[in-house]
Amino acid sequence: MVHFVGAGSGAADLITLRGKALLETADVVIYAGSLVNPELLKYARPDCEVHNSALMTLDEVIEVMERAEKSGRTTVRLHTGDPCLYGAIREQMDILDALGITYEVCPGVSSFCGAAATLKAEYTLPDVSQTVILTRMAGRTPVPESESIESLAAHSATMVIFLSTGMLEELSQRLMNGGYSPDTPAAIVYKATWADEKVCRCTVSTLAQTAAYNGITKTALITVGHFLGDVRALSKLYSADFETEFRKAREQ
Repeated sequence: MVHFVGAGSGAADLITLRGKALLETADVVIYAGSLVNPELLKYARPDCEVHNSALMTLDEVIEVMERAEKSGRTTVRLHTGDPCLYGAIREQMDILDALGITYEVCPGVSSFCGAAATLKAEYTLPDVSQTVILTRMAGRTPVPESESIESLAAHSATMVIFLSTGMLEELSQRLMNGGYSPDTPAAIVYKATWADEKVCRCTVSTLAQTAAYNGITKTALITVGHFLGDVRALSKLYSADFETEFRKAREQ
């Protein structure tokens, strides 16, 4: 059996209970060494076979899984955050399907959730934004034309932008071209929930200079939107005059 496990947003104790249990019993661990907190490897058994996938190709990763499967051993493929976001797991699962190797996915806490916790923010505020767009800039890996930053920015919704810290000048311009005003609140969250996390609050127009001033060049999420501002309304759910299945409305 191969278990794809979400390592969580950074801090070693933010892995799920199920993910930790799978790590503790695994015979083989293949972890994304460029992103996963190495502290998580302390949960693995001393005799566990450990591989850093940052140094491996897809074929080499599959070879390790296949070898473990043939010898009756259990493999944990440890991905950063939740493996469903930029985890490149579909290509691995397709090959495992072809090989007849069984696998399961254990979800994790994504870094965009960790960033919100670090910011002490709520992405979906009444009368501000009820939509969260998770995206990235096109780099060496392209993005479909229909998902350009400009077209997504036109919604004026909350945006969380992955894998784009090295392109902030262009990102700022494209966000503004799409409809965000230059003074729209933004934040750069470096290594959310890690011991050395850093939060830099700024605006859409000052993303690049803020990152440069703070020496941030990678491993950061960009959050954009008025959820970071001071204007918001109260939730209807807990309003005294709002009736629900569980509570009658009360006269004010």
